[in-house]
Amino acid sequence: MKSLTRSLTKVLQRVHRNEQGAVSLETILIIGAIALPILIFILKYGWPKIREYFAANVDILGAETKKLTSGQ
Repeated sequence: MKSLTRSLTKVLQRVHRNEQGAVSLETILIIGAIALPILIFILKYGWPKIREYFAANVDILGAETKKLTSGQ
């Protein structure tokens, strides 16, 4: 049992010391920290305006389509 505990301890120490991939993880966290506030801002303030713009233009497009299909 002692040998299993020692080998498990060695493996855990080796994994804990391994810093491979830390730069990638830090980069992802920084990008997320920058992107999250931008996304929240866009969803809170920009999305209602975008939705209104598209809704108005879809209505216009629908009216124009009806005119074309009815032959006017």
